[in-house]
Amino acid sequence: MARPGAACPPPARRVMVAARALLFWALVYSYCGVCACIAGLRLLWSIGRRPGETFRWVVRENPPACLNDPSLGTHCYVRIKDSGLRFHYVAAGERGKPLMLLLHGFPEFWYSWRHQLREFKSEYRVVALDLRGFGETDAPSHKENYKLDCLITDIKDILESLGYNKCVLIGHDWGGMIAWLVAICYPEMVTKLIVVNFPHPSVFTEYILRHPSQLIKSGYYFFFQMPWFPEFMFTVNDFKVLKSLFTSQATGIGRKGCRLTSEDIEAYLYFFSQPGALTGPINHYRNIFSCLPLQHHEVIMPTLLLWGERDAFMEVEMAETTRIYVKNHFRLTILSEASHWLQQDQPDIVNKLIWTFLKEETTRKRE
Repeated sequence: MARPGAACPPPARRVMVAARALLFWALVYSYCGVCACIAGLRLLWSIGRRPGETFRWVVRENPPACLNDPSLGTHCYVRIKDSGLRFHYVAAGERGKPLMLLLHGFPEFWYSWRHQLREFKSEYRVVALDLRGFGETDAPSHKENYKLDCLITDIKDILESLGYNKCVLIGHDWGGMIAWLVAICYPEMVTKLIVVNFPHPSVFTEYILRHPSQLIKSGYYFFFQMPWFPEFMFTVNDFKVLKSLFTSQATGIGRKGCRLTSEDIEAYLYFFSQPGALTGPINHYRNIFSCLPLQHHEVIMPTLLLWGERDAFMEVEMAETTRIYVKNHFRLTILSEASHWLQQDQPDIVNKLIWTFLKEETTRKRE
């Protein structure tokens, strides 16, 4: 709404804004249709080759032992007063130490940070969260409950519920998107920001519209706009897509990486095979096009961006461009042999880089 006395935009400008919005949503839904057609063809191909296997999927009844490994920390829950949601997290390290808050990506949950829970508990209270709708955290049924504003507020509320007013914030993939936004909206709560394989959100939105190759790699953002069909496609052939994301040559952890064990894979299958377990995570993406671009952009705390160059979903050119939005010390490290799943792929290197960054002087000027 315009302020009293403020001049209204000229008719030509209003028409241009409306036309751009129309073109944007036409692109979104057109590409959504294309992605749905491709997924449908893959489904038909699977039915034709192995009809009995296509619709077979198994709900894992019991969690694998690795999810209750005491070396990873303690399973805890916190209920947020305003939203009423109960969040699950795993915490390692003594209470009272500085907080390190870890935000996972998709399709992941707290377990993707197992290597960091063990590593940093000596000097931090390390908390690996299940985001809204993931794992053992409550999953509201309506997609409107997964708008970016809600996801950002979740992190603020959790921080306060844990008894802290600031933290070292680390996010990977979609959790990286949320970490950027928390740092922008609540800079007083983030002492240092570490993001793994996700560029500044403004870089992402600008780059994807100008580079068809990234548009193709981000096709799942558009496919996820459809109701129920994306969830169904994940269940085909007993969650073959989920397994392939972590293990295939195209998208998974490479030969030189720390490959997931069969028990690690079962940990993911245990959570995502539960009835309705995919809808909450996919709902995160079903609001994104109505929430971007951002009104505010600048990040004012020291920032580390870690990037696996073999990322099948994010082009590395976005990593360097992110620098322009960080108005403090910014460090970018690109690992040439690493995949999108960087903190699981190269945990020793990632942990060492994080330690180095945490021990740097915060007053250092931006490079």
